[in-house]
Amino acid sequence: MSVAQPPSALRIALVGNPNCGKTALFNRLTGSRQKVANYAGVTVERKEGHFVSPAGRSVRILDLPGAYSLHAASLDEAITREVCMGQRPGEPRPDLIVSVVDATNLRLHLRFVLELRRLGVPMVVVLNMSDAAAKRGILIDRDALSQALGVPVVQTVAVKRDGAAALIDLLDGVLPPAPPVPPQSVEAMSELDTHAEVKRLLDTAVTMPTRTARLDDALDRVILHPVAGLVILAVLLFFMFQAVFSWAEPLMDGIEAGVHLAGEVVGGWLPAGLLHSLIVDGLIAGLGSVIVFLPQILILFLFILTLEESGYLPRAAFLLDRLMMGAGLSGRSFIPLLSSFACAIPGIMATRTIQDPRDRLTTILVAPLMTCSARLPVYALLIGAFIPERTVAGLFNLQGLVLFALYVAGIVSALVVAYVLKFFRRDRTDHPLLMELPSYRIPNPRDIAIGLWERARIFLSRVGKVILTLTVLLWFLATFPSPPEGATLPAIDYSFAGMLGRALEHVFAPIGFNWQICIALVPGLAAREVAVGALATVYALSGSDDAVAVQLAPMIAAQWSLATALSLLAWYVFAPQCISTLAVIRRETNSWAVMAASAAYLTGLAYLASFVTYRAALAFG
Repeated sequence: MSVAQPPSALRIALVGNPNCGKTALFNRLTGSRQKVANYAGVTVERKEGHFVSPAGRSVRILDLPGAYSLHAASLDEAITREVCMGQRPGEPRPDLIVSVVDATNLRLHLRFVLELRRLGVPMVVVLNMSDAAAKRGILIDRDALSQALGVPVVQTVAVKRDGAAALIDLLDGVLPPAPPVPPQSVEAMSELDTHAEVKRLLDTAVTMPTRTARLDDALDRVILHPVAGLVILAVLLFFMFQAVFSWAEPLMDGIEAGVHLAGEVVGGWLPAGLLHSLIVDGLIAGLGSVIVFLPQILILFLFILTLEESGYLPRAAFLLDRLMMGAGLSGRSFIPLLSSFACAIPGIMATRTIQDPRDRLTTILVAPLMTCSARLPVYALLIGAFIPERTVAGLFNLQGLVLFALYVAGIVSALVVAYVLKFFRRDRTDHPLLMELPSYRIPNPRDIAIGLWERARIFLSRVGKVILTLTVLLWFLATFPSPPEGATLPAIDYSFAGMLGRALEHVFAPIGFNWQICIALVPGLAAREVAVGALATVYALSGSDDAVAVQLAPMIAAQWSLATALSLLAWYVFAPQCISTLAVIRRETNSWAVMAASAAYLTGLAYLASFVTYRAALAFG
């Protein structure tokens, strides 16, 4: 009796324009079975996942960067082109190209399909969001479109549980043959030829409604209004920063209580000595003081991911285009700068979509001024310690207002720096923004959950690797050498860290920083969050109370002046990002000089802002 063998393994590439639902389809097919890395030699993200089909076929999926054309105008598009054509070193040519298109916007998306068809690689066209197209009265004759293109065409709704069933069924069968390659190569295609071919396909297979009362148009009349739209954007951002404090508080209290209990239990188990100090004063004090801010970071990402999934972010870029153009940028810089609120590294990497080299360089230089999530633990610590928890006008949380002001300070400073840089350029012409506005969508909870899990995993990975390593190193530096016999000062004063802090204090005394802050600034260069853990470790080793790990805020409130706290807040608005950010600037610009200039101007701005803030706070009491 013969046993049926499962189909052979398959390697496919998901390709499509931005906002076509490609990543949602990738998440639907692979779930949590994903691996994210970078392509060798570049900072473009490489996402690969896998699944096993009902027939037992192992399918590996590569989610390629969004692209509008194989005529590469950005690094993202260059990577997509190279992989599809089998020209990327170390990346085998895919067995099948899955071209994902937005069924509601075929006029734009079919242009890319025609380019892909000319590669001569087996391919299938996926009409995603087909349910939205049907609701709008767009009728697509799938068989006619398939015959006209010479490739299989399937329909999907990536946000629904069984929305990818048709594609999975196709992948379980025999691979389609490669489409016939037209005489014209990809390079030889003219804009006129492409436009004519798209029109022919639409006339053959698509029937548009005679009258379309689209909800998108009605919403855009309000959301893209030059006045009402900006007000809506400001309210959304304001509400987001209010929620970061208000919604996270119960979760943070729970984590703080857990860390406090862990310190007490572990401290009770271990005898006094170096191991007790390492575990309680080093690891629990350092890591616990950083993990407690995870809820605030996830709430911030929840808003960003939701706005991105809904189709609102490109509209925000359109709204801010005129304002940003006045500062020497364009609306296309908005999304990289918004990404920098999460982390400057992906924000700087996202500038690859900016075609104009001048605008791209300026965006890279100002991206570190956006308030990244790694600064949030520092802000939350200082705001919680020095800003009273009360409401303003019976509605707004005062701590949330201060956090909002810090974010606004970063945005305003970025625009000012971009405006100044504009005067050092030879080319001061404006470059108009041309971009697609996707349809509004209800965010898919599953995609939001996967995105939040990825951010939490990355944050906890940093805690488990970078912060853990630096915390142990800082504990060592703050513990050794041991104080001499008869010493009257705390042991940390005689340690390597104490010596370093005292030396740096001479440099930072004019801006109100004490030696404990100076120590925390050094490991904070590796990761912003480490500064909070470093302060917790330093103060834990400076005193005798093991519970100091979770009492850092009241301790600094008792020992620091308000002027010092405000000065440190001003420092973190402008100070250079972590070393990883500077390394990415070097890689993206291929220039040590640009990296050095970025670090120098940010450090200078930070010191100046802290000096003015500290002196003004002292003068006004």
